[in-house]
Amino acid sequence: MNPTVASLICACAIAGLLYLDRGRTVRTSYALWLPGIWIGLVASRPLSAWLGLRPSANMQLDGSPVDAAAFGVLLAAAIVMLIFRKSRVRTLLLSNWSILIYLLYCLISVTWSYHPDVSFKRWIKAIGDLAMVLIIATDAQPVATIKYLVSRVGFLLFPTSVLFIKYYGDLGRAYTADGLLVNIGVATDKNMLGLTVLIVSLVAFWDVRSLLIHRDEPNRGRHLVAQGSLLALGLWLFLLANSSTCKACFVLGSFLIIASNLRTIGRRPARVHALCLVVLLVAGVALLGGQADVAGALGRESNMSGRTDIWAAVIPAVPHSLIGAGFESFWISPRVSIFQRTLLQLGWDPRIALGLNEAHNGYIEVYLNLGWIGVCLLALVLISGYKRAVKAFRRDPELGSVFLAYIAAAVFYSITEVGFRMLNPCWIFLLLAIVSASRVTAGFAGGEKREVGSKGGTVSRKTAVAQLAAQPEIV
Repeated sequence: MNPTVASLICACAIAGLLYLDRGRTVRTSYALWLPGIWIGLVASRPLSAWLGLRPSANMQLDGSPVDAAAFGVLLAAAIVMLIFRKSRVRTLLLSNWSILIYLLYCLISVTWSYHPDVSFKRWIKAIGDLAMVLIIATDAQPVATIKYLVSRVGFLLFPTSVLFIKYYGDLGRAYTADGLLVNIGVATDKNMLGLTVLIVSLVAFWDVRSLLIHRDEPNRGRHLVAQGSLLALGLWLFLLANSSTCKACFVLGSFLIIASNLRTIGRRPARVHALCLVVLLVAGVALLGGQADVAGALGRESNMSGRTDIWAAVIPAVPHSLIGAGFESFWISPRVSIFQRTLLQLGWDPRIALGLNEAHNGYIEVYLNLGWIGVCLLALVLISGYKRAVKAFRRDPELGSVFLAYIAAAVFYSITEVGFRMLNPCWIFLLLAIVSASRVTAGFAGGEKREVGSKGGTVSRKTAVAQLAAQPEIV
């Protein structure tokens, strides 16, 4: 097919999906454009790449002034929007003190970074991730907003990825350092494409399941067609991207959404804990313990595509085991040369060894940059977030299940990929799941009851949500 004709069909498909999914019962705010653009750029390519600008000679240190300006404008606008919602923002921030402590320690670690200026700029972007999450979580209808926002990102990126891969090979395909041709779609590499597909497909799966169960949903038929098409595109892109970790995470997350909503499990919180624990233990032991069999099933070598060599070489290179190299600083520090020499001694291709800029493990990556203190604070974030997701599950099993799925997927994904990093969809949606769960448990949205007034009266969930939705949206 002619690429021009394919582009026209792709544009029509995007417009058709948007048309079919119109009419959602969500009061959209202009403020949602900010997280929409932010997530769209993070899940695909930086603005400089979309504009065709050539990267600087030292991209690790210099970055792109165009990207810095774009993210800076978005962050500034987000802060202005959050000021108008300061009461809700204050409540959510105080509820998620573990995230604030983690980010505060990240800021302190800038002081011992090899390049404090670069580290501080990256910390500002990490604050941007949280700001975008707060815009979504403080919206009048955060649950509907998540579906609305993520679906529209998927409607735009999924068909475009297929178009790039099939008809614009110079945009949708790339060669790895060892000369292997891979599909990258709208992303920068195949793993990022797989992660984008994972994040969107989990919401699509959750939405499709909800539409199949709730037959009284307004305009159910066309919404089901739109979300079903999005899910089908996601499954196709999983095959094209060939990202084994993301495919496994999607299966894990989908299983949790289904299993946790079964009557035999959902009505007993202890069984929910047991389900999550068993799933994560089986997944972790399979990857780290039975590497040969499981890796073969996932289409990988027994050494997890060289990841075990990377882990063994990079851990001894950390400058200080307690505090690390400083926030997002290890890979721009002189200590990288120790890691590179070790890989070269193991017989690695110099192009690959010298080009690595991540540990391919989120927990080790945090250890390299923030040391054991950072790892412990991250564990605190994950544990407190899980507890909030379980509390949200008790109030609303259907809603809480997707929060549990995102947290479990982030925990599992970070075993073989770097998921706990600023400007990373995995980190952003982990924060979104935790913060949104805390809003549910605080009674802002979801849940069976909500306290109102100083005398402690209660109202039903529907009444509470209706009252919140009736509040005038300033931005």
